[in-house]
Amino acid sequence: MTTTSYYRGRFAPSPTGPLHFGSLVAALASYLDARAQGGDWLLRIDDLDRGRCVPGMDTQIVRTLESFGFEWDGEITFQSEHTEAYRSALATLQRQGRIYYCRCSRKQIAVAATQAGLEGPIYPGTCRTLGLSDGKGLAARIRTDESEIRFEDRLFGEQNQNLARDIGDFVVRRADGYFAYQLAVVVDDYSTGINQVVRGADLLPSTPRQLWLGQLLGFPHPRYLHIPLVFGPDGKKLSKTDQAHPVNTDDPLPALLDAWRFLCQPSPQPDSLSFQDFWPWAKAHWRPQQMQEMITHE
Repeated sequence: MTTTSYYRGRFAPSPTGPLHFGSLVAALASYLDARAQGGDWLLRIDDLDRGRCVPGMDTQIVRTLESFGFEWDGEITFQSEHTEAYRSALATLQRQGRIYYCRCSRKQIAVAATQAGLEGPIYPGTCRTLGLSDGKGLAARIRTDESEIRFEDRLFGEQNQNLARDIGDFVVRRADGYFAYQLAVVVDDYSTGINQVVRGADLLPSTPRQLWLGQLLGFPHPRYLHIPLVFGPDGKKLSKTDQAHPVNTDDPLPALLDAWRFLCQPSPQPDSLSFQDFWPWAKAHWRPQQMQEMITHE
């Protein structure tokens, strides 16, 4: 693991489609937050779910970021290369007696569930006491408890969640063999020394799970800044998988300024900035607290 006493952040897109405006907003916020504090900014490609990844899209995303002027520290890393680290983390959790194996399908869970959680039906514990051995087609679940997980988000303030009540026993390795995002992101951030995470507010409900997993694995907790999401005309969050609102790499400045304004940052005087001038100006004027007005008026 890389350890550091100063800011170390990252951007971690999934190669499921072209970089869109919502992704640009997240990249800009995480990049400026790191650079404004003299910190590192790493680039990781979250390509763990190979079934959803589009061939060649990782290269396209990297080229898009380059064309917009983003510069990252060190080599680009790929989640798909870290499977052994995830297996090791799963083994640690298993030694703690936290892991059990589950054969239930989503349909079966939907029928059997008696409680609704923050992200759908809460798993009713059908396989919790069956003692199933690991095998093909079985998911690995982690036993949650009634502990309250609390943390302070830099924008949304104090957050707390009771995992057993709000989420239930969640999957850390899927039935198809892929490790779940919740476990992978914790291992990846720890292994690269990430101590500051800036990302979209859609992941705010996931953060307690990740903090808890990190606690069980003995990892230090990063600080979090979740930023408001960009929605399309249909009211849905922009998604790379439906190729929503791709950005124009031939003329990057207008999109950068639009992303800057979306983040409620102070606007420069009209026509006062060139593309080359934007980055040093934006680093000097980055004020994440300005986003408070976005959530105040929601």
